Amino acid sequence: MQTRLTQLIGIEHPIIQAGMSWASSSAALPTAVSQSGGLGVLAAGPLYVEDLERELLAIKVATQRPFGLNIPLYSPKSKEFLSMALKHQVPVVIASQGGPKQHIQAFKEQGILWFHVVASLEHALKAQDAGVDAVVVVGAEAGGHPPGNDVSTLINVRHVLKHLSIPVIAGGGVADGWGIAALIALGADAVQLGTRFLMTQEAWVHAHYKEQVLNTQVNETLMVGRSMQPVRMINNAFAQAVLQAEKEGLPQEHIAELFKRGTLKQAALLGDMQWGKVELGQSAGLIEDVLSVRDLMAQLVNELSKATQRLVSMGR
Repeated sequence: MQTRLTQLIGIEHPIIQAGMSWASSSAALPTAVSQSGGLGVLAAGPLYVEDLERELLAIKVATQRPFGLNIPLYSPKSKEFLSMALKHQVPVVIASQGGPKQHIQAFKEQGILWFHVVASLEHALKAQDAGVDAVVVVGAEAGGHPPGNDVSTLINVRHVLKHLSIPVIAGGGVADGWGIAALIALGADAVQLGTRFLMTQEAWVHAHYKEQVLNTQVNETLMVGRSMQPVRMINNAFAQAVLQAEKEGLPQEHIAELFKRGTLKQAALLGDMQWGKVELGQSAGLIEDVLSVRDLMAQLVNELSKATQRLVSMGR
């Protein structure tokens, strides 16, 4: 299936692996996704700059296909991350949590595509005006840091599509090819999957994390830290501590300090399922196995084809 987005990047399938700290902060997962015809994305967030360079070089050695680099612009290392992307001519930068305007010209001059993650029409329009090549629109179902307004992917993406002219990538709540087909039918040019790619053999997370995803139902995640930067995660001891502090109306400084005590690293690398931030999307409830990326991509493409054929067969 070819869309504006697949043609822009030069990939076979409208499937993008979300940049996930730790899970895709090594070369293995993004390389495997790109080699399988999607867009693999290296997550810079938790890496030291020298480690980021090592992983970038490893990807470039392992594949000649396009790949992306996710850079959180709020990070104190963001300037170094951006410089590394320019130095190594990363094909696609996917930026989040910050404005692109002051950075984008340098990347355009080198022919590097800039995609920007947004959670609302307001931010999507600002990104388009700044000159980004595409936006990634995320709905409340997504893991990690979805919009805190509880607007679903279905509504959020359609709202943005009615007002933007640049390609739109949809993300949140998708774990199979049927979900990809649904968002393509909605008007999206590609679909971003996070939790589903977290559940692959190549994802760099603790076995306890993957086991937790398998044991999580569609209604068992929740938004934690709404008074700050909310996170969709499992309902563990850390989540309950933050939620209770917010319920009691404790000072914001106290809640912020409590929120910092749990980290994604605790969960992803150390396997702490009680006091770590075990980030995952509602689509965890649709996932029943851990596959190799190659097998998963083949399954996604097959399901997408079946869903598309079903729609075509219903035409008059």
